[in-house]
Amino acid sequence: MSRRYLAKAVPTGINTFGLVAPLKPAQNVVGVGVGTKFSEGKESGTGCVRFYVRQKIGRDALPAKDLLPAEIDGIPTDVIVTGKFQMRDTAADNKKRRRPVRPGTSIGFAFPPPKDGFVMAGTFGAVVARASRRFILSNNHVLAQNGLIALGAPIFQPGLLDGGTAADQVAMLSRFIAIKATGFNKVDCAIAEFLATTPVNSHAMPRVGALASANPIAAKVGMEVEKTGRTTGYTRGAVFDVSADVNVDYEDKDGNPFTASFADQIIVTAPTGVFSASGDSGSLIVDRTSKRATGLLFAGSATHTVCNHIGNVLAALGVTLVL
Repeated sequence: MSRRYLAKAVPTGINTFGLVAPLKPAQNVVGVGVGTKFSEGKESGTGCVRFYVRQKIGRDALPAKDLLPAEIDGIPTDVIVTGKFQMRDTAADNKKRRRPVRPGTSIGFAFPPPKDGFVMAGTFGAVVARASRRFILSNNHVLAQNGLIALGAPIFQPGLLDGGTAADQVAMLSRFIAIKATGFNKVDCAIAEFLATTPVNSHAMPRVGALASANPIAAKVGMEVEKTGRTTGYTRGAVFDVSADVNVDYEDKDGNPFTASFADQIIVTAPTGVFSASGDSGSLIVDRTSKRATGLLFAGSATHTVCNHIGNVLAALGVTLVL
């Protein structure tokens, strides 16, 4: 189902704001996952394949060829409205300058010409290490903009959107995992090495506190999680899906829009309010029971947040979490 619907998506070039919705499944379906079927707002306990869609459209409005299947190989399906997934990368105390620098706060890069009239900010997720070197962990689109930002470029805390200046450089971009426009991606992640003069506190994510272990824990449906982000600060949620394939709108290094498909992602929802908003990209997702990391936030809609499995992130970058 992911190959059938997600791989065919192209950017629409319009912002619908809920007033216009595409009829074609390749444009309306933004994710495919597994879980239990909902009936009248309640879980039924019946296993199903989930279609996450920008907007639910009545069957009578759709041509027969554009209807989503009611079952797949005898397994029922369910349609869940999430809205369109977008990077959490734009504009609390977490926006302020912090020394020592610490996770859960504002970070960002400086746009090169001709985009130097813009500023941005995202979230410092965690401190990670390779041998004796220590790095900021965040998203590719928060630290590198998928190659627009050169390796060795300065990273600031706070981000320039939040009042950071050239004097606030704390790290240098070291590595990022490229986001592909074709095929499926697993992670949106990057690291930036701290300057020798940067004081660092790896322990204190505001309200989350210190991790209990440097070893991550696998996400499970129903797991209660928490995070501290640059925009929404401390929030709590629950894991809704652990193996969703989703489409997320991006820009390449030249500013051209494209749709990137991600396989095997975590989806988190909040019991009340919101779990994340723009600017929370890069936040570390922590299991509230074990106090171990489980995900890295990178995208979301008004109701659902999308995260990489943290184990995939650490393996891709060749780093470990620092307590």
